[in-house]
Amino acid sequence: MVRLGTGIGWRPEIADAVERMPGIDWVEAVAENVCPGHLPESLLRLRERGVTVIPHGVSLGLGDAERPDAGRLAALAERAEALGSPLVTEHIAFVRAGGPLTASPRLEAGHLLPVPRTRDALDVLCENVRIAQEALPVPLAVENIAALIAWPGEEMTEGQFLYELADRTGVRLLIDVANLHTNHVNRGEDPAKALAELPLEAIAYVHVAGGFERDGVWHDSHAHPVPRPVLDILTDLAARVSPPGVLLERDENFPEPAELEQELAAIREAVEIGSRTRVASDEGSPTASSRDTEPPAVGEATRQRLGLAQAALLSALVAGTPVPEGFDRVRLAVQARALAAKRADVVAKVAPELPVILGSGYRAAFLGYAQLRPMHGGYRQDALDFAEQVLVDGRLEEGRTRRELREWWLDRAGAAPRQRSRWARVGRSLVRR
Repeated sequence: MVRLGTGIGWRPEIADAVERMPGIDWVEAVAENVCPGHLPESLLRLRERGVTVIPHGVSLGLGDAERPDAGRLAALAERAEALGSPLVTEHIAFVRAGGPLTASPRLEAGHLLPVPRTRDALDVLCENVRIAQEALPVPLAVENIAALIAWPGEEMTEGQFLYELADRTGVRLLIDVANLHTNHVNRGEDPAKALAELPLEAIAYVHVAGGFERDGVWHDSHAHPVPRPVLDILTDLAARVSPPGVLLERDENFPEPAELEQELAAIREAVEIGSRTRVASDEGSPTASSRDTEPPAVGEATRQRLGLAQAALLSALVAGTPVPEGFDRVRLAVQARALAAKRADVVAKVAPELPVILGSGYRAAFLGYAQLRPMHGGYRQDALDFAEQVLVDGRLEEGRTRRELREWWLDRAGAAPRQRSRWARVGRSLVRR
């Protein structure tokens, strides 16, 4: 097991600050935001200093009903090799549904959604993880996610689900203690029970992050300070096992470097407090060991059952179809709004010219569009589809705004884009993300 130490999520907005921070042993970079042939100078300098860099994937969809896409796996492997990483990480989540498996339109969530903790879902996940492990040049670790919603008819707790996954595949675990807190608030799940059920020796490292509560729902924002309950869960984990690495995540609303350093100090203190009261891992903690026998292949009927259930849920969230039986309608409405808001935020980062062109009307226009048009080809395609919809729906009158939006769309929509307009230079650093 690689001993990583204390780290922070590397983001372009805080790259300079991260390089200057004392006591940073390693960093984690979002895999999809890194181009292997053009690594950011900041990451290269960190590597030269001996700082470990780990790519963290967000779009593989290991919990999807379909098998992992070979192209996405190859891209993740390429980034691991380019960064000289000792491992790569992804999420236990589904991110797309529909398509040939279910004979329905393919839909994308644009976000991480929970898989049901059922035998069918576990069988599919285990096979998908094994496919990924065979395609990657370094070990894989998978992360538990935060969830606003719960599937009806679940057959296992989170700890049991993760234990069986590690036992059957030998995969390592990335435990996000902030996500355990999120699931405690949103789903009534006990973090201590989840930790007690985990195979502690399988933990590769730990995530810590902040969020906020609104109307009884905890939002895992990665844009707020780490709250005390999350640090307490980290202390509980450290009392059970010495975590190989602990990393602070921050994705938005970046504070001054001194505040980030204070949060890192609080994380180190929480681990130290736990280590002083550590219970030996062989005293009641479960131990998983990968099975030696080759598991049976997952039948297509199993994948289809899971695919139909995921497609029905995702369609209700992004296409306004009826809520599947057994789901909490209020929570699904909260999740649907959160997905639309995230689409608006990410499109504004991928195509920062659009908020400039449309001004204060951008967000309302995009949310209206999102209610009618599910995402199907990634965020860049979503930006193009949104601009096209605004142009054709007749609500934007002729004038400077319409001309500039049309010019922006024409620059990017064709097979051979025209010369980039002046809007293409706005926020160029963000477009590369």
